[in-house]
Amino acid sequence: MQKQISILLLFFFCAFNSFAQDTLQEIKVKGNSKSLKKSYSLTANTTVLTSKELLKAACCNLAESFETNPSIDVNFSDALTGTKQIKMLGLTSPYLMITEENIPSVRGASQAYGLSFTPGTWVESIQITKGAGSVVNGFESISGQINTELIKPISDIPFFLNAYGSTDSRFELNTHFNKKISEKWSSSLFVHGNTRVSKNDMNDDGFLDNPLAKQINVLNRWQYTNAEKGWVSFINFRYMNDQKQTGELNFDTDRDKGTTNYWGSEINTERFDVSTKLGYVFPDMPYQSIGFQNAFNSHDQNSYFGLNKYNIKQKSYYSNLIFNSIINNTKHKFSTGLNFTYDKYGEFVNANDYSRIDNSVGAFFEYTYDNTDDFSAVLGGRIDNHNRLGTFATLRLHVRYNPWEKGVLRFSAGRGKRSANVFAENQQLLASSRTFDFLDTNGKIYGLNPEIAWNYGLSFMQGFLLFGKNADVGFDFYRTDFQNQAVVDVLQSPQQVLFYNLIGKSYANSLQVEFNYELAKHFNLRTAYKYYDIQADYLSGTYQRPLQAKHRFFGNLGYETHILDKGKQWKFDYTFNWLGKQQLPNTSTNPEEDRLSEFSPSFSVMNIQVTRTFSSTFEIYIGGENIGNYKQDNVILGNENPFGPTFDASIVYGPVFGQMYYAGLRFKIK
Repeated sequence: MQKQISILLLFFFCAFNSFAQDTLQEIKVKGNSKSLKKSYSLTANTTVLTSKELLKAACCNLAESFETNPSIDVNFSDALTGTKQIKMLGLTSPYLMITEENIPSVRGASQAYGLSFTPGTWVESIQITKGAGSVVNGFESISGQINTELIKPISDIPFFLNAYGSTDSRFELNTHFNKKISEKWSSSLFVHGNTRVSKNDMNDDGFLDNPLAKQINVLNRWQYTNAEKGWVSFINFRYMNDQKQTGELNFDTDRDKGTTNYWGSEINTERFDVSTKLGYVFPDMPYQSIGFQNAFNSHDQNSYFGLNKYNIKQKSYYSNLIFNSIINNTKHKFSTGLNFTYDKYGEFVNANDYSRIDNSVGAFFEYTYDNTDDFSAVLGGRIDNHNRLGTFATLRLHVRYNPWEKGVLRFSAGRGKRSANVFAENQQLLASSRTFDFLDTNGKIYGLNPEIAWNYGLSFMQGFLLFGKNADVGFDFYRTDFQNQAVVDVLQSPQQVLFYNLIGKSYANSLQVEFNYELAKHFNLRTAYKYYDIQADYLSGTYQRPLQAKHRFFGNLGYETHILDKGKQWKFDYTFNWLGKQQLPNTSTNPEEDRLSEFSPSFSVMNIQVTRTFSSTFEIYIGGENIGNYKQDNVILGNENPFGPTFDASIVYGPVFGQMYYAGLRFKIK
């Protein structure tokens, strides 16, 4: 019984996407790739990226952890910061619920760069759920949820070292220290540092292709486990300082800041986070548990983009109380509880003060039926009261049906509501000469009303044998209908950004077709075709969402040799991405030299990595990104006159830097 309770305790806190009832059931994983898992028995459409999957690429931070799987699209946000942004179902990350161990993490002030604040070596697994998430986590999720599980102190090794260097002068060092304090207490200390020390201008436009940067990031985790009495708890302390400098090659911060000598930018962020989790599993009733989560963070960003100043400070507190139990028997389970969120923003855009306080309190109830065979359903609802959004209800539904062996059909539907932090989410637009104008002034968030959307999804996956080898094929289709949306309009004029609430229709259709095949033992193929039909009614007409490819193709080949004596092994990984044409922002009134076509050209990007494992404790890896050396033409409009009316560094549809090669090593003490 003690062992069973211990397992349940770990499931309770490490389970993905807060579908607590699902996580306590047996997970049957398709067998063509142990590094990327899909279940036939979980209700939600969830993909799990394990730590093994994260080693298939450099994976320096969370934003770079999705290159080898097709569920997430990775894009550059602008031509200056080099920060990668993600999309799911064709919608940008603000429409995702991004959590760390089921506590909301990337939100508010951290939307633009928050994914780069979690080093990849800290991550144990990532759970990607398409469609509206669980009501347990809140009301904001619209297109899906990404939950990151960090390495647990109770299972960590005593020491880990990862060193990394690349041809774009980026260097990283990660060290993990773990100590078992007593029978019940364990502690881990993670220390991460990265820097970029050289100026790179591969396209000769006079601007840095990626920023000079340095970051120090420290996390201390404590875990207490008392399986006999049913208690488990986590305490986390984190400090991070991140500094970026970009702009013209000749820009000097001491000399040129605030002047028109040379165009430059600095983005300096300091964060402090404290979180606690306390859980209790009733020893005589292992199906019944109670959990209490609390998190406080302080995020302080000071930045400028040329003559545009942007400073935002956010202090947040989040609390979640969850109770899990059954109704009569384990086929009928439920979760219920209370959420509280408090956010204090100090936000300044040039001379404008957008400071405010947001707070909400909500109650939720989620019922799960699972016959432990071929059918399960999760129905959840919550009521929230928000000082700006009012009092409102949120409904979510997920259904799974297995019509036959290794076949699973899923359906989901749900409503999401959120307040758009239009400046924090669109900071790349500050790196332009555009003016910012709000056409609506009667709403309670920047004069805008909250965004409301419904998401519906249908998916099917079938596993089978092909020529005696494992294979699976699947598709999913999701549609998001916006009842209201904070429209960011860059199609009206190249000198202006308009913010207004949707007048008309806005929708996003996403279709993905996958085929995965075990070509030979340890040799796996993944392929996916993705089609996005994303349109909105703008003031100037109905257009595709700018900078979103309508067609994408993904392919990945992974091969591993047999493990020899003392763990010796070779690993090879190749990833191919093809992107079709993308609608570009309007530049038709610019001078001809600063004018872009209506659509971008299609292009492809290839990445490769080779890993040599010498033993169970030491390995080295080398790799390359964008080895085909594709570079976007005319990345920065008006680069010769950066303080002029046509300057714009935000229109990025492809790679800026070109080829990049890297190497690194990993060392462990077990």
